[in-house]
Amino acid sequence: MSTLILLPGLACDAALWRLQLPALAAGRRAVQVSDVHQRADSLVEMAALLLAEQPGDLLLAGCSMGGMLALEAARQAPSRVRGLALLGSTARPDTPELIRLRSQAIVEFEQCRIEPLLRANAMFAFHAAHQARLLEDYIAMLLRAGAAGLIRQNRAVMARADLRPTLRAVACPTLVVSGLDDLLTPPDCARELAEGIAGAQLQLLPDCGHMLTWEQPQKVGVLLRDWLASLD
Repeated sequence: MSTLILLPGLACDAALWRLQLPALAAGRRAVQVSDVHQRADSLVEMAALLLAEQPGDLLLAGCSMGGMLALEAARQAPSRVRGLALLGSTARPDTPELIRLRSQAIVEFEQCRIEPLLRANAMFAFHAAHQARLLEDYIAMLLRAGAAGLIRQNRAVMARADLRPTLRAVACPTLVVSGLDDLLTPPDCARELAEGIAGAQLQLLPDCGHMLTWEQPQKVGVLLRDWLASLD
């Protein structure tokens, strides 16, 4: 049976999946949370490391940068990736404006001005209804990545290729989920993924921003379990 690998987003860790992991791990399928994004310098290298460390067929569920990583792994090993769940993600490359903003952030991280910048940008990660209750956990998770992790992962995202031309080659069952109020990867990014991947299922969640697994944990959990059931 295929192993389910959960892929956190940029500067995130296993805590991102904390509200879905117990139910997913209770099934017959082996489930792991990957940390390859913390140990490689590019999406291409992250995907190669993931595929080298995880034998056999894989189901990949990725949030944000984790979704980009899942797509790259599917590009590298299409015969081994048997299912994709792409949450709050995109196949588009960074725009020049995003590259400029990330480059400015890297300068701040290099000078150890980390937490003020993270707090200033945290509002973009959540729907307003969820920000107050989730903010401190979010900041703590990003701080665990440290300056080096924040710099490395931002550079990896900045340098990623345009994955849109690869979408037509994805042949495995794919679930695409987005928050309707996601400011970082807007719903148009999800629609583009779903339209580019034959047979992909698209779900747009109301009252939800970029941090889907925390903002709408029950809905995300149900969608993932239904996706897995369809694969079985």
